[in-house]
Amino acid sequence: MADSPIAVLDIDGTLIDSNYHHALAWSRALRRVGETHPVWRLHRLIGMGGDQLVTALGGENLERRVGDRARELQGEETDKLLEEMATLPGARDLLHAIKERGHRLVLASSGQQRHVDVYLDKLDARDIVDDWTTSADVENSKPAPDLLHVALRKIGAPPDAPAVLIGDSVWDVKAARAAGMPAIVVRSGGFGDDELLEAGATALYDTPGDLAKALDDTPLA
Repeated sequence: MADSPIAVLDIDGTLIDSNYHHALAWSRALRRVGETHPVWRLHRLIGMGGDQLVTALGGENLERRVGDRARELQGEETDKLLEEMATLPGARDLLHAIKERGHRLVLASSGQQRHVDVYLDKLDARDIVDDWTTSADVENSKPAPDLLHVALRKIGAPPDAPAVLIGDSVWDVKAARAAGMPAIVVRSGGFGDDELLEAGATALYDTPGDLAKALDDTPLA
């Protein structure tokens, strides 16, 4: 289906229940470099790539002092929490529903390769999706649109190909808007409906399973 829009799906917080784990991992990593920040502030930044999160949290000075080390330690702290992360209700059903309707499907993650491998295993998704990204694929992650452009390029599509993003955070929505994609959002990221809609979300669903059941009401019908 050449004119069928491509489905670009975020993984963390959208298919895997991991946002609060990542906030805790960042908190622990920052404490290890002598920085204490409220976990709620960190949660508000989850969905933004790690290359931008430290600056968003504490400015260029914090990034200069601890950015690289904090990212390394955040990866280590995430390793300890991977076993506790679970797929969100209907996540695999959503992947199947999209493919059954003839859409190409690519997972757009800025996570580290070893973490993305675990998520793919939890979702048993390798045989369903057409491709996926990791943090190694881009220099600038969400809310920059680069990751979404790379996701399209991974499956041989031009950057202006019709596509729909499915995500969970305001950072996903902002990246989609910058890439010229409509954004459908699941509420599992923990952001408010008002801020998601203000950022530009076109529709909101509680879970991936709810979206799968309502897929015929979206551009991915």
